[in-house]
Amino acid sequence: MTQGHILTLINQAMIEVLYLSVPILGIAMILGLIISIFQATTSLQEQTLTFVPKFIIVTILLAVAAPFYSTRMLNYINSLFSLIATAQL
Repeated sequence: MTQGHILTLINQAMIEVLYLSVPILGIAMILGLIISIFQATTSLQEQTLTFVPKFIIVTILLAVAAPFYSTRMLNYINSLFSLIATAQL
């Protein structure tokens, strides 16, 4: 196994992490911004107002996106296993 192969595997792993995390984190960030603007305009400083909606939305998004996430992770793991099986590492 050369350094080039290792760097390629690390690069692929980082890309997969980005594909899986950015949509959920982006939506949570946008929702947090909307809630912060709402709190600033109404002078409402309740701590649970920021946590509960984000928790609910992220949970719903994870439930809806679970098939996409599992397919993406399984494809990546299968490609890693096929590289190991063919000894092209």
